[in-house]
Amino acid sequence: MPQKISFAAAFKFWLKLGFISFGGPAGQIAIMHRELVEEKRWISEARFLHALNYCMLLPGPEAQQLATYIGWLMHRTWGGVVAGVLFVLPSLFILVGLSWVYVAFGDVPWVAGLLYGIKPAVAALVLQAVHRMGSKTLKKPAQAPVLWAIATVSFVAVAAFNVPFPWVVLAAALTGWLGQRWVPAQFSQGASHGSKQGSSSPSDQLEAAGFVIGDTTPTPLHARFKKTRLLQVLLMGLALWLLPMAALVLWQGWQSTLAQMGWFFTKAALLTFGGAYAVLPYVYQGGVEQFGWLTGPQMMDGLALGETTPGPLIMVVAFVGFLGGWSKQVLGPDALFLGAALAATVVTWFTFLPSFIFILAGGPLVESTHGKLQFTAPLSAVTAAVVGVMANLALFFIAALAYKQGSTGLFLSNIDAFALSLTCAAAVALLRFKLGVMPVIAACALAGLAWRLAG
Repeated sequence: MPQKISFAAAFKFWLKLGFISFGGPAGQIAIMHRELVEEKRWISEARFLHALNYCMLLPGPEAQQLATYIGWLMHRTWGGVVAGVLFVLPSLFILVGLSWVYVAFGDVPWVAGLLYGIKPAVAALVLQAVHRMGSKTLKKPAQAPVLWAIATVSFVAVAAFNVPFPWVVLAAALTGWLGQRWVPAQFSQGASHGSKQGSSSPSDQLEAAGFVIGDTTPTPLHARFKKTRLLQVLLMGLALWLLPMAALVLWQGWQSTLAQMGWFFTKAALLTFGGAYAVLPYVYQGGVEQFGWLTGPQMMDGLALGETTPGPLIMVVAFVGFLGGWSKQVLGPDALFLGAALAATVVTWFTFLPSFIFILAGGPLVESTHGKLQFTAPLSAVTAAVVGVMANLALFFIAALAYKQGSTGLFLSNIDAFALSLTCAAAVALLRFKLGVMPVIAACALAGLAWRLAG
């Protein structure tokens, strides 16, 4: 019988995850899946995907919300808070430090070299995530052709027609809801939801055994839905938003930079359906054009930093906040760094607070649907769609790496053979030799640095 997970062991893992969560949401989800499902066996495949599918439907960073959800499921509210905070906190400290280097020293060649090497590793991590999640979710084409069709159509919709991610999710969920009525066997076999009774093979039953939170583990008392608890969470969330906002307004006024950042990024947090890329145009419009917190080229540099540091990509908002606090001198010209760091913290608070509320308030409702095909089939379909979207993301990253920076035209001389070779090497290391994420990222970063310094 598996032992209960201690809070100290969970804390250690969430802290580690905060420093190694590279690769955007796909890479971060892949890390959690490998560590929590395959290695530690703290949570089963079905429970993991059930939580993930809910997080995919929410606005906000799905990987951070998934960590919050699993932390909450294991260790109540504080477990969720610790998991979610530690997912973000290391990234905030790192981005504040890098942002200070950026504004104080400008372009540093060795930093550019490291970033150049990390990008192929990021592409390989996304490929690994597609392979892992696809093999678990889709199974064999003959076994679940509907899920394969959903993944394929989702890939084409995003890659060829630029269909917004929320529409892909809604279409997949509708297909799953209809599919469980017409072809329920495909969804119960193709996805990992529900108990594995009846048609499951002995090998499947053996695979499902030994998890601390397994397919048939009863929902813990704290995760059962209660109206009073829902009201408490919503009121607490409102207070945690209202009190800091009121303090900023009383301190510097509604039109002050910090108050406007709090309000603007609250709205941004509620618009992040489909991940950070979906909300970046909104952040660009507000941060660059409306408020003038930073320039367009600075926004692009911040995105590069956000892509190559641990934590969710939406953490680029901390860079926006830092540069806005620096340029607007929110604490005066004699405290530029302190003012910029405070602005980055304010932005991070208001961006991520809704994510915690969504999980702590909605988690019990989601747990009550576990194992019910009419609810899990749409979520299974969403997972299949996510596989297709992640495959498109991998293609996008590889295409971005394929050409040398600033090159135009379809000429062989413009192909960045080194970056493509590094991507292939990283993918082989991850998929064939099962090397860890951090050694692969470190090796790629050093290779990119050496290549750039060598000219």
